Amino acid sequence: MPYTLLADLLVGVHLAFVGFVIFGGLLVGRWPWVAWLQVPAGVWGVGIEWMGGICPLTPLENWLRSQVGETPYHSGFVVQYLLPVLYPAGLTRATQFVFGSAVVVINAVIYGRLWSRRRRDRPVR
Repeated sequence: MPYTLLADLLVGVHLAFVGFVIFGGLLVGRWPWVAWLQVPAGVWGVGIEWMGGICPLTPLENWLRSQVGETPYHSGFVVQYLLPVLYPAGLTRATQFVFGSAVVVINAVIYGRLWSRRRRDRPVR
């Protein structure tokens, strides 16, 4: 399989993971067991943003691209693919902290609503 195709597939996986980190809690309402996957994924995603780290998928994608002579990018996945869509300016540490905090808030709201609904629907003993 060509390196470029693998790199592009990896971008899709990376994007799906980011979506799962942000909105995966919505799946928990339908399939509660998903929380066992989504919570650690969320902790990982927030940790990467708050610590200014780079996901391990980014260097792998860069390596795949370099194998066919493409120029690898030197920033993280968020900067390369998501930030240009959301913001025209560069990513700062403050922006990363805001992104991580937004993930925490979104998931706190989702899980809070699920917990509240579950308590409300629980039979009284």
